Amino acid sequence: MVEKQIYKVVFFNKDQMYEIYAKSVYQGDMYGFVIIEDLVFGEKSAIVLDPGEDKLRAEFEGVKRSFIPMHEIVRIDQVERRGVAKITPGVSSSTTNISSLYVPDKK
Repeated sequence: MVEKQIYKVVFFNKDQMYEIYAKSVYQGDMYGFVIIEDLVFGEKSAIVLDPGEDKLRAEFEGVKRSFIPMHEIVRIDQVERRGVAKITPGVSSSTTNISSLYVPDKK
């Protein structure tokens, strides 16, 4: 029996940390980007909806393939089952050792 693979991808986007699940993650031809395809979300018909996951579902609705800059990815894990996709606020550099390589000036 073929085992279905699922990946948890954690990355930064606009000072927020995204945690999403996908069936396909790979290095693309475009240098410096990781491609994420076939995003996996919970059942939309479920009685209890997680507002964070619903926000992510709306943001990625209609997206066939997403190109994430390699330097924004925190980690990629192959997991046995899907968890809850979520967006968490970014943490300040004074409380963590994770930081973005390039931050454009805000004017």
